[in-house]
Amino acid sequence: MRFPEALDELIDFLKLLPGVGRRGAERMALAILDWDPEEQREFGAVVAGIPEKIGKCPRCGAVAAKDQLCDICADLRRDDSQLCVVETISQLQAVEKGHYYRGRYLVLGGRLSPLDGEDGSSLNLALLKERASRPEVKEVILALSSDVEGRATAAYLSELLADLPVKLTRPALGLPAGANLSYADGATIAAAFSGRRDVE
Repeated sequence: MRFPEALDELIDFLKLLPGVGRRGAERMALAILDWDPEEQREFGAVVAGIPEKIGKCPRCGAVAAKDQLCDICADLRRDDSQLCVVETISQLQAVEKGHYYRGRYLVLGGRLSPLDGEDGSSLNLALLKERASRPEVKEVILALSSDVEGRATAAYLSELLADLPVKLTRPALGLPAGANLSYADGATIAAAFSGRRDVE
């Protein structure tokens, strides 16, 4: 059965979501069709308003209301002496679920992956260097995935920050080799952060 062009366009956009294939996108699109017209309009308005209402935190790169600090950067109770570097906002959320770490964050926006064309030019490296250079920062925690790209990124960042008077550490216990930090549970994250070790 061929769908109307407008429905195919919706399916194509839904397929862009992580973990969503053609069949999943079709099911979502058909479910949206079952909504009443007012719900469909409200959904469209929410999506249309994203560029004007949601952006990146200018201090750490996490998601935030447009042109505003995220909740973590705005929280004066956080420890300014620690800066945790993560690849993605999903990883930041995973670390927060551990309820152990109370410092600040820097979201790189990805990682080095030459095979995928990611050479670091799109990463928040200048912001990282600026944040790590602040006198209040004593420790930079490289909380990156333990797969090949994550380790390569950690090595690159170690060189980038080598001239700064900060301690470089990484989470240790509980994270299996090759694991993506985004999928770790809160207890595992807490164990990894409590047992972090120096970057070699």
